Amino acid sequence: MQRQVEKNCEGPEMSLVCLTDFQARARERLSKSTWDFIDGGADDSFTRDDNIAAFKRIRLRPRFLKDVSKVDTRTTIQGKEISAPICIAPMGFHCLAWPDGEMSTARAAQAAGICYITSTYASCTLENIVTAAPSGLRWFQLYVQPDRQLTKQLIQRAESLGFKALVITVDVPIVGNRRHDIRNKLDLKMNLLLKDLQSPKERDSIPRLQMSAIDPSICWNDLSWFQSITQLPIILKGILTKEDAELAVKHNVHGIIVSNHGGRQLDEVAASIDALTEVVTAVQGKLEVYLDGGIRTGNDVLKALALGAKCVFVGRPILWGLACEGEHGVQEVLNILKKELHTSMTLTGCRSVAEITQDLVQFPRL
Repeated sequence: MQRQVEKNCEGPEMSLVCLTDFQARARERLSKSTWDFIDGGADDSFTRDDNIAAFKRIRLRPRFLKDVSKVDTRTTIQGKEISAPICIAPMGFHCLAWPDGEMSTARAAQAAGICYITSTYASCTLENIVTAAPSGLRWFQLYVQPDRQLTKQLIQRAESLGFKALVITVDVPIVGNRRHDIRNKLDLKMNLLLKDLQSPKERDSIPRLQMSAIDPSICWNDLSWFQSITQLPIILKGILTKEDAELAVKHNVHGIIVSNHGGRQLDEVAASIDALTEVVTAVQGKLEVYLDGGIRTGNDVLKALALGAKCVFVGRPILWGLACEGEHGVQEVLNILKKELHTSMTLTGCRSVAEITQDLVQFPRL
């Protein structure tokens, strides 16, 4: 299978030069039910599509006659340097796209010098992911489990394995209404073993293919419990409003990922880039703000940074790269975005990430 993938994806007549090229190739490569699971949104998929369209409503204001002979894309997140403000969002079930799954993704992130957020619903164990990319910068994304002891064990296991932040997803008290998956009768319980959500004894026994529930009772006052059991900085993923951003500051979290879950949860909410300014304004620089949702080009990255994001996290395009060429495909997706960002910075007169400011963008009158 892997040899066939390489044959299909390589060669000058099949060159993949932008993220939408990878999208088209991945769609050819994957089964319909897998493609629908990766690509699908909630309900009418309005927000999924608006995440992308919203970036195209923003115009750039380039500045010229600046010495752009040297352009530096490096930045930091939570005090750790990354080669560019382009990182990998948490997504489950990478083995659907490529046999080595998250291990390939982790190796690509390590090679690129960027952060990879590993999902609770990874199809490889945390230990195997760390072994595959021992020096990579990793954060751990948590879906809070009804069993608090299991939740505590997961967090402390991630911390002991060298994950550098805890990303708590807040926008999934229940799973959104994903029509494609319902139509396809997609049952990941029968396809994959969630090894990280089982006891060590269960991991060594016959797979009991089950997805665990997510705790819908989690609330703001529970954050103090998480802070009591880990030294890791806590990032909240899924914040879209100034009210919740202010509460995040009040509860002493270290970061926010502005996100609507790729349009997979509540449809008809704001596109991530449209919600970003409200959140950035609300936190007043007291914590770092990141963004995911709709990033497809280097210009998109530039626009997000200009509106106050410290970095962006990329979702579906990573799985497209993985489906095409495994680790190499993910590296290529990241390299394309990094090169496009470098070009965008050069052509707008930004020599460093620090020079990407709000006066670079404008919203045309409708």
